[in-house]
Amino acid sequence: MAKKKLPNRVTISKVFKTIIWPRRKQVFIGLSLIVVSRLSGLVLPWASKYLMDDVIPSANFDFLKWLIAAVAGAVIIQSVSSYALTQILSVEAQHLISKLRAQVQAHIIRLPIRFFDTAKTGELVSRVMTDVEGVRNLVGTGLAQMVGGVLTSIICLVLLIVISPTLTLFVLIPVGVFGLISMKAFGKIRPIFRERGKINAEVTGRLTETLGGIRVIKGFNAENQEINTFEGGVNRLFLNVKSSLTTTSFVTSAATLLLGLASAGIMGIGGYMIMTETLTFGDFLAFTLLLGFMIAPILQMSNIGSQLTEAFAGLDRTEELMNQPLETADGMRTLAVPELKGDVRFENVFFAYEEGKPVVKDISFHAPAGSVTALVGSSGSGKTTLSGLVASFLNPTSGTITVDGYNLRQLQLDSYRNQLGVVLQDDFLFEGTIRQNILFPRPNAGEDRLIQAVNAAYVNEFTDRFEDGLDTLIGERGVKLSGGQRQRIAIARAILADPKILILDEATSNLDAESEQYIQASLKDLMKGRTTFVIAHRLSTIRQADQILVIEKGQIVERGRHEELLAMTGRYFQLYTYQAKI
Repeated sequence: MAKKKLPNRVTISKVFKTIIWPRRKQVFIGLSLIVVSRLSGLVLPWASKYLMDDVIPSANFDFLKWLIAAVAGAVIIQSVSSYALTQILSVEAQHLISKLRAQVQAHIIRLPIRFFDTAKTGELVSRVMTDVEGVRNLVGTGLAQMVGGVLTSIICLVLLIVISPTLTLFVLIPVGVFGLISMKAFGKIRPIFRERGKINAEVTGRLTETLGGIRVIKGFNAENQEINTFEGGVNRLFLNVKSSLTTTSFVTSAATLLLGLASAGIMGIGGYMIMTETLTFGDFLAFTLLLGFMIAPILQMSNIGSQLTEAFAGLDRTEELMNQPLETADGMRTLAVPELKGDVRFENVFFAYEEGKPVVKDISFHAPAGSVTALVGSSGSGKTTLSGLVASFLNPTSGTITVDGYNLRQLQLDSYRNQLGVVLQDDFLFEGTIRQNILFPRPNAGEDRLIQAVNAAYVNEFTDRFEDGLDTLIGERGVKLSGGQRQRIAIARAILADPKILILDEATSNLDAESEQYIQASLKDLMKGRTTFVIAHRLSTIRQADQILVIEKGQIVERGRHEELLAMTGRYFQLYTYQAKI
């Protein structure tokens, strides 16, 4: 049965074109240095032959001085070239890693929202930070060592043939067997390394979730459950590493066995040839030293081969990620829009997360510029999906959404979203200060605009009580603040962004009365002159909306103003009177 080919498998030719060839200058210098280093390293074994055969028997002190000087000079050249090699290629390799990480992060951050709905944050972090690290062995010393090792082995092989073709032929038999074993082993190990990257990403992702949800874990006394889950993950990682170690150790052991047997045979054959005077002692010593120089790189091949195989496996996974289509992959988003008025129109819009299972069905409505449109309905009715369509996080399966008459599918995302603001129920705050979080959409905004947004969102009501004011550190995701305080910072951020289209998704739910009072006042300020879409379970917050759309099972079942819908005594009336009783 044929093995299934791994998807997105990176080829040697692609690595050469995209990674090695663009850095050909550094690689060429590195390879030149490795040639100099390896050639200077061969001076010692070759000098040993002359020492034994010419210098010592004839007591030639002048030749001895030159021989020592040549060996000392070669050692100095080898040391300097090795140091320069490490500096040039290792630094370039780390530079390449940083560039690849930046490229992968830039690609990921431009992927559609639907990608992140199924991806784990920790897993993506692992893939950005870990998967690309192996390339240091492609541009760094790993590749240089491999090329240098091959070069050294070839030169030593030629010199060995010159000294004794018989002994050399005897050596080549175990070396050839070792080469076949290595090729088979490294073909087997690449999928293991690829699977390791996947397992490592999953374990990292789970650990990130665990640390992020520590309050939930402790609140439900689920520490042991998470400990067991993580332990299972790291055990899977251990078994994967064990598989690769077993393969690489087999290669190393095979090399030790085969080459060790060859060395034992050479001692016997070489000793016999010396006794029969068909080989000098100097030749035998030089042969033995050169054999060591030839074998050493071959023994290193198992380690270097593992590193290069790991690098290719990491690039396989990186390629898989980089092949994910961007939000703009359809090539339709070519229009750069001027300043928008915010006139939004849905015409016969359908949307489905899975083919054949629409969650939005034949939605049509008009939200004039500066108006407030409220979306209400039971959980899972499609309200948040509609807001995602307005924000262009999602694209309609069929139908058209226009903004100021422009087809939203054709607008450049940066120019559109630059005029869009979003405030969510659990809005995300970044670790840092309150000031940094408010300035997030407009980092270059002046102090006057910042203070205006702070006051409009009533953020000053609590920052004035903090010792560091707006420069107070809020912790990861704003953990040091209350829900109402975090929400007001999110609203201040939206006010500072000054969007033409605003989406408020459950912005006032699950808040105490005092917090809601402040947030209602700040939202009123925020919505002035903006086309606003409000999603709210708490229907008392949307009485003043210009139109209310009642969504059930992905369809608009009622529409109108608050009083009109109450008079209809339909679904809105049911929702409103039910909440009034509560």
